[in-house]
Amino acid sequence: MDADSIEAWASLTRQNAFAVVGLGGAGGDAVNDLVGLGIPGVHAFAVNTDARHLQRIQVEERILLGKRQLDGKGSSGNRALVLEAAEEGREELLRRLRRFELVFLLAGLGGGTGSALLPYLSTALRETSTLPIPVAFLPFQVELETNSDRRHNVDETLQELEEMGGLLLALSNEKLRRFDSLPINRVFHVRSTYLHSLVSSLVDMVENPSQLNVDLSNLKGHLRDSGLSTLLCGEYHISEPERLVHQAMTETLLDFHLSDSPSALVHLDGGSNFTLRTLDRVLRTLRARLGEPRRLIFGTRTRTEPREVVRLTAVVGGLKPRTVRDALAVPA
Repeated sequence: MDADSIEAWASLTRQNAFAVVGLGGAGGDAVNDLVGLGIPGVHAFAVNTDARHLQRIQVEERILLGKRQLDGKGSSGNRALVLEAAEEGREELLRRLRRFELVFLLAGLGGGTGSALLPYLSTALRETSTLPIPVAFLPFQVELETNSDRRHNVDETLQELEEMGGLLLALSNEKLRRFDSLPINRVFHVRSTYLHSLVSSLVDMVENPSQLNVDLSNLKGHLRDSGLSTLLCGEYHISEPERLVHQAMTETLLDFHLSDSPSALVHLDGGSNFTLRTLDRVLRTLRARLGEPRRLIFGTRTRTEPREVVRLTAVVGGLKPRTVRDALAVPA
């Protein structure tokens, strides 16, 4: 094999490139937390209109938008100014992000910077070969009930994201109330840990080969055919596969509503003691919980050594059109 052939083969087998990008204050803080928890092989960025906040983020790749319009002092909730700044910085944003195959875009909704940049960058990256995954942090209900400007920003952003389709992760602050006896910093650490599990599970699913494989092309194909989708993950003891499905679907911090005809792309990761019977129990339980989905694709990976737990990763599509906005209107 000549040198050119070896180089071509190496490029085909090279690992996928992934990134997490924090947009605005809450998004930047979330990326900071993910970096602290460890995300090997995933590049981290922070994008903001607030120079002082950006300076505090422990991420090497930082982008300040709106130097001319906003003078590095933030957007004060003005989405229009942020979009103007984003358009001016569009070339730099795409140059630095389109080299990745999959990009998680993290933003808190309600303010100006994150609310504006999340749909803007999701749309811009879709015009490249990069797959964007918007991750929205939803405000507490009291914030929406007492601040009409904040409510408007949230509704407008969610409408754009839901109409866009694809994979949308909407993490609900309201669902953190189940941990209301914990100190506030520990409560938000719970959210960061849960987000870390979502990101790492999806990256692991498409990055590492399996016996029954689910890769990035499977994910993209599933999203093309499934409309608006969300991501579930769980990990439970191998002896209780039904409890694994229950955990993934009910102990989630995500807001969404299933339609009458969902679909699912599922990956199960277990040890050498992961049996066909256990796989069957998981899939049958998942089918029943989803209401007999119109399509279910699955992959499996078994390790060389026994493991006491099985990990489930599921991209569930065919959600209701107003899935997050309707869920947000219902108290947790």
